[in-house]
Amino acid sequence: MDDGLLVGAVAYDPKVVGIWEGIRSYLRDEAGVPVEVVLFLSYEAQVRALIASRIDIAWNTNLAYLQCEARSGGGCFPVAMRDTDRGWTTRFIALRGGKVNALADLRGNRLAIGSRDSGHAAILPVHFLAAQGLVAGRDYRLVRFDTDVGKHGDTGTSELEVLRAVLDGRVDVGAVGSPFWDSAGLKGLIPAGAVDVVWTSPEYSHCMFTARAGLSREAARKFAEALFAMDWENPRHREILQAEGLRRWEAPTDDGYDSLRAAAKVQGHLSVPDPLSVAVVPR
Repeated sequence: MDDGLLVGAVAYDPKVVGIWEGIRSYLRDEAGVPVEVVLFLSYEAQVRALIASRIDIAWNTNLAYLQCEARSGGGCFPVAMRDTDRGWTTRFIALRGGKVNALADLRGNRLAIGSRDSGHAAILPVHFLAAQGLVAGRDYRLVRFDTDVGKHGDTGTSELEVLRAVLDGRVDVGAVGSPFWDSAGLKGLIPAGAVDVVWTSPEYSHCMFTARAGLSREAARKFAEALFAMDWENPRHREILQAEGLRRWEAPTDDGYDSLRAAAKVQGHLSVPDPLSVAVVPR
């Protein structure tokens, strides 16, 4: 391509524009890797674009990565991930002294989960509970907060609704991702001593740069190596890294996606719904 690589990202928040202006500037002007950025309004649209080879690389959530993998028959391949994309967990939270103090207490009670396309706040919580013999509708009542569907839980708004429902007593337990739980504590969103974590899931991985089927491995390697060269000690690089929530980019590993791969298959999330709107930066 005359303009280099086309890289897709989802604009789940206005800050994404500034982040990708910084990444684009670094790649083109400092690392010598010409890229252009395409911003989408949903991961469904981005997945379709990657499968159709309208973009070369997509900055995907874990679910979008697995959807690309499934829809391409394994042709799409991982390129790079953040150091912070490993070791995610889902936390089940409940009011201290309430009905639920351990996972077994969930029986007969209400569980709040986030948007239906959020791996960490909806898909995996149901999956992990099923592995423990707890089935929605039979063993517990599911209360879902479907906000910002298409963003795969990136905005955190559905997890905020889960937290509010727990604090208000509208549900007995809620499921949130570990990054949201940690940030909620730092932001003072949880009154001291009001809420406890009653169960923590096994670890899993989150975002992944995903290349289209047919992209040359050399082009993907150059893109990844440029990311790996970003240095936390460089103030210009640090500003970009901090904004994107990492200290360093790392080589991809697939071993943190097995639980979501299994959950998404059972729950029917590996197919992509009808197209949503897409905002494209012209080439």
